[in-house]
Amino acid sequence: IDEIEALSSIYGEDWCVVDEDEKIYCIKINDCLDRPKWTLCLQVILPPGYPTAEPPIYQLNAPWLRGQDYMELANSLEEIYVQNLGESILYLWVEKIREVLIEKAQSSDPEPDIKKTSEEDDGDDFLLDYQPIQEDPIKMLNCITSESQEVDEELPSIHHGSPITDRRSTFQAHLAPVVTPRQVKRVLEKLYENKKIASATHNIYAYRIYCEDKQTFLQDCEDDGETAAGGRLLHLMQILNVRNVLVVVSRWYGGILLGPDRFKHINNCARNILVE
Repeated sequence: IDEIEALSSIYGEDWCVVDEDEKIYCIKINDCLDRPKWTLCLQVILPPGYPTAEPPIYQLNAPWLRGQDYMELANSLEEIYVQNLGESILYLWVEKIREVLIEKAQSSDPEPDIKKTSEEDDGDDFLLDYQPIQEDPIKMLNCITSESQEVDEELPSIHHGSPITDRRSTFQAHLAPVVTPRQVKRVLEKLYENKKIASATHNIYAYRIYCEDKQTFLQDCEDDGETAAGGRLLHLMQILNVRNVLVVVSRWYGGILLGPDRFKHINNCARNILVE
């Protein structure tokens, strides 16, 4: 509470309370006060275990921020968290982001292209974290799964989360433990056999598989038409440091635009099933 009050007084109008009960906040960060060229919104959710046991869940939102820029900034924030375990870090995060924006303003980088990028509605300036080519998700996995792997691995158990409904749109997460891309493919095929899941407007998914021998992660995500949702889901899984798991979030669109709330529901569904 002390940290929130301090940040509110430091950042004034740039500090916004999105949801007091859920501890969701948004901070608008600029490279300078007068005529800012580079602007970014940091949205954070403070989980019950913050700051002693859990990091904030965050999203970096800016129309120009993607690819390498995004990954570098996310890595910097995660480094700050690791270096200050158990301490309040929001102020350090905000100032680190401001430092990056100032560097951009002083470098020869062209001014940001601020074209709108969202598909659902023009009022949503949320970041496109990832933009995988929109293809049939199962076909995409066929490319990853080598045909020489003829071993028919068993289908992992699939768990279904509690649905969340808002303004006639319903979101539901599904989770399966996976250790190979072939298992990811099999789980997706099994889910698509369910007519209700197959009829969803979007089936967004992300998976992370830890390769012990190389000590690296094999990971990928799919928006299935819900721009940037797959990247956000994968990012949530990275922050929570989950491994060997596939999460699919189905959305049945109810005809009313939800704007940024749709990302909140997708992440909440995914987080709930991961915790369960």
